[in-house]
Amino acid sequence: MSVSQIRPGLFLSGLDSALNRSILSSRNVTLVVNASGLEGVSYPQLDGLQVLHVPVQDRPHAPLGHYFDLVSERINQNNTGTTLVHCTAGRSRSPALIMSVLINLRQAHELVLEQRQFVRPNAGFWRQLMDYERTRTGRSTVRMASTPRKVPARPLRSRSAASCAPATCEPQSLTESLRSQTL
Repeated sequence: MSVSQIRPGLFLSGLDSALNRSILSSRNVTLVVNASGLEGVSYPQLDGLQVLHVPVQDRPHAPLGHYFDLVSERINQNNTGTTLVHCTAGRSRSPALIMSVLINLRQAHELVLEQRQFVRPNAGFWRQLMDYERTRTGRSTVRMASTPRKVPARPLRSRSAASCAPATCEPQSLTESLRSQTL
């Protein structure tokens, strides 16, 4: 079971960790954001534990962006303890939700990736994150680009951004891609 601390008070995991009483207790989790798409998840009985359900499947056209403001608001209002955001594997939906909470998408991706190397939001979630960032800040720190061999589109750094945020790269190739783009 893997839990990644993204910043003080904000954790990211898969479903198994979110159901573990000792993990929730030891991190003083008082808000769980469930983006697993599963209904009827039974969490350990802990005093003051609240659960916010984000009923979205891990599909590129799923409307995850409809929940960005709500999730951000609830995380920022959680003053009684820490927040754990999870999906099934902690790889696509939950990292995308966390990145929506942070101000700069490029920096948010770098921060999340630094703490959890295997995150890989799908291309549809990347598009929604980019639209959300553009709406909030008037600019985008990443852009989408087509890749060869019919590989799905992936975000690349914008001209003003210092690194890329590929959605289709494995962690090893991501590091190589970041190095080659910053040289």
